[in-house]
Amino acid sequence: MESTTEPLSPDLLRRFDTPGPRYTSYPTADRFIEAFGPADAVRALGQRGHGGAALGATPLSVYVHIPFCESVCYYCACNKVITKHHERAAEYLDALDTEIELVGRAMGERQAVSQLHFGGGSPTFLANTELEHVMASLKRAFRLQPGAELSIEVDPRTVTAERLAHLSHLGFNRISFGVQDFDPQVQRAVHRIQPFEQVRDLMLAARSLGFESINADLIYGLPCQTPESFSRTVQQIAELKPDRIALYAYAHLPQRFKPQRRIVPEELPNAAQRVQMLGGAIAGFLGHGYTYIGMDHFALPGDSLAIAKRQGRLHRNFQGYSTQPDCDLIGLGVSAIGRVGATYSQNAKTLPEYYDALRQGQLPVVRGIALSRDDLVRRAVIMALMCQGRVEFESIELAHFVNMREYFSRELDELEDMARAGLVHVEPHAIQVTAAGWYLVRAVAMVFDKHLQGDKLRERFSRVI
Repeated sequence: MESTTEPLSPDLLRRFDTPGPRYTSYPTADRFIEAFGPADAVRALGQRGHGGAALGATPLSVYVHIPFCESVCYYCACNKVITKHHERAAEYLDALDTEIELVGRAMGERQAVSQLHFGGGSPTFLANTELEHVMASLKRAFRLQPGAELSIEVDPRTVTAERLAHLSHLGFNRISFGVQDFDPQVQRAVHRIQPFEQVRDLMLAARSLGFESINADLIYGLPCQTPESFSRTVQQIAELKPDRIALYAYAHLPQRFKPQRRIVPEELPNAAQRVQMLGGAIAGFLGHGYTYIGMDHFALPGDSLAIAKRQGRLHRNFQGYSTQPDCDLIGLGVSAIGRVGATYSQNAKTLPEYYDALRQGQLPVVRGIALSRDDLVRRAVIMALMCQGRVEFESIELAHFVNMREYFSRELDELEDMARAGLVHVEPHAIQVTAAGWYLVRAVAMVFDKHLQGDKLRERFSRVI
């Protein structure tokens, strides 16, 4: 997918910059139902353990959610627990042990894991010994494959070079620094103070320790940001040369996320400024040699994500873009979401509910969904758009036994408006997202979202730009 640095016109923004999902899954998590519970999750795990896994057909990824943070960042929409009482982690780790054991028992044998990711919250809220404890529990239940990707999210304010060395010792080979923005005024507005020099020194330390991939997370659309101030952050990050950069659009949804109510709405940049920031960031990172992976990711050409992009192997899951297509995902911890076979499941969102389920000896799954045949077809189309910017009709037809032009006749008619706007080309046997359309690829994907059609509650989602 080639990219553009030209800003979208105000007319295109008005027409297509609407609220919509980020499509880390399809159907999206808001479509999960409470009728899908622990027994359904156990059944799906058992089918994997005694079926597809034995054939080695589907890779396995594991996500571990650590919800604790010492202080609140006002922009944050993650499931988190703000506390300075580190002793609260002990009860959580005991519960996590139980969940890991239950998942392992449901699958029947130790599964080979090729990806492991710790997210949060702030995983580095845990002490070194506590991280050792979690890793030991995981290794009892799963077989970490040689060369597996082991990644962890790091709050730069909570680690030193010595702690990074310990993470390396535990086996983590990929590290992601939450940066968001280097501008002091923006940092004050979102309650996250971390000077450029602090992040620079930690990245240098991580590189000297031999981490295979160093990632930096940025957010555009934060209060007090301007296109000019954000271009300075882009320049500073590019100079540090992390292997990957995740660039997220801030979604201001204060009715859903209480910390965001501390953000002053008048200080937020407008839609035109946000597009200018996005276009400037794309131009800036491309100018420093990065590959534009997709909606919110950049990588250096030699990084595995860039290689997967070139080879058509990109996948999208709850952590964003991934190198493993069709990957089952075990989600561990409060609020974690998993995907096994044709099912999704989500754990309880509060600690009391999470603990209570595990005390009763059952998985803490409170909702999920078993995908229908229609869901599977639409997921394939949406993920092709989100990951490759192109849908080849033949590949969908062979995999799902449908005729694309008949099955999606209404959707293809709807795409004509986007085609006239220059966002897509509808070819005889394919759909191709244009460079300009990549800004609005979520809007293109929404055309194929059956659950969203006629939905009157789209405002619960973030806007496309």
